[in-house]
Order: sequence, then structure tokens, then C-alpha cells
Amino acid sequence: MISAKALNAGYGKLQVLYEVDFEARPGEITAVVGPNGSGKSTLLKAVAGIARIFSGSVYIGGLDVTKKPPHERARLGLAYLQQTKNVFQNLTVYENLRMAGYGLEDEKFKDKLEEVLEIVPIKPYLKRPAYELSGGWKQMVAVAMALIRDAKYFLFDEPTAQLSPKFAAEILTLIQKLKDMGYTVVLAEQNAKKALEISDNAYLLVSGRINYFGPAKELLNNKELGRLYLGLR
Repeated sequence: MISAKALNAGYGKLQVLYEVDFEARPGEITAVVGPNGSGKSTLLKAVAGIARIFSGSVYIGGLDVTKKPPHERARLGLAYLQQTKNVFQNLTVYENLRMAGYGLEDEKFKDKLEEVLEIVPIKPYLKRPAYELSGGWKQMVAVAMALIRDAKYFLFDEPTAQLSPKFAAEILTLIQKLKDMGYTVVLAEQNAKKALEISDNAYLLVSGRINYFGPAKELLNNKELGRLYLGLR
């Protein structure tokens, strides 16, 4: 489980989040939605150790990681998947995956790779340089890299932005697959309707504060909040 208590966070001296309590459980998709600039990405970055935490606490798997750097949080199984710059551009897809599994012996890496390729459909692209791939395929490779290193907690930061509707649907299907496999999934997404349709619970952030927390479907069906903050009709 991922959780945050009374989280105040931002960048430098700029505070973006105010007294945010947050929780994401295994086997569920927790959506984080809200208007542009509401603090969605900042919440994920605070959990990942990238944004500055002014006060409050962050827990991963019950461990207090508030003062731990990003690489130590990653060792606990946390994967932060940002929209861009999520792969090594000049390496092939296979080399990206091998980099993710650098600590595995060749035979163990081979077994792990076969396991991951059953989940993420990138096998035809293993020999392709990453820079040749579309944004959607790079997202797929980033997920595969996280699985290679045994990630348990997935933070998706705007994963469908600038993707075609077809590829956006494929990314969301993969996210649902991770949920069904028991992983903890947090989905910060500008396309609130799509995010809420596949999520179990949702947080609505407005100006860095939680305006709603509860079942995703209830927020999807709340016409007033949807109209005011999410562009839903």
C-alpha cells in the first residue's frame, strides 16, 4: 500500500499540495484527477521522492520513506512512470530491459524477460532502438522495465497524453491488467472520464487540496463536480 499523511509539498519555496491525505491499495487503481495545475503530478512526485516535502509523511508498504531519496524508494518496489523521458533513447528495447535487470544473472534475466513479455506485448520490438518508437510503445517499454525490476507499486503520470485514442485504450488496458495481477496502481490522468471508468477509487484535487475522495464511479456520476472541475457533461 502507498499512503501519505498531512502532506504539504511542492518545488523550492513554492507549495503546491496542502494537507493531503492519500491512500492506494493493492489490487486497485486509484485515480488522481483535477484541473490543470491542481497538483496531480506533484502528488505522484512527492510519493516518488522528486518533489519537495515541506511537512507530512509518505509510506510505501508501511515503511516511512519521507526522508528517503528516489532510488531507495525504487528499491522498495516503487515505479514512477512519467509521460516522457521514460526509456534510454539510444538503446534498443532489449538493452533497456537488460539495464532494468542489471542485477540479475543471465539465466534469471531470461526467465524474467519471458514472464514480462507475456504481460507487455513488446516482443516484436526488442531489436528496435527506443528512439524509433512512438510515445505509446515507449510507455509499454517503461512498464516492462518496471516489471523486470520487480516493481510492486506503479505511479502513472499522464500516461495517455498525446497518444492516439487506439493506443491510449491499449495503455489503459495494460494498467487494468496490472491491477488484476494485484499491483498497487495510481493513475494521474487529464482524461478524467477514461481514468474514472477503470478506477476503483478517486481523488479530486483542486488547487492542491482534496475536494473529493471515494468510489471512482460516484465521482464520474457527480454532475456538479464533473462540470465544475473535470470538463464532464
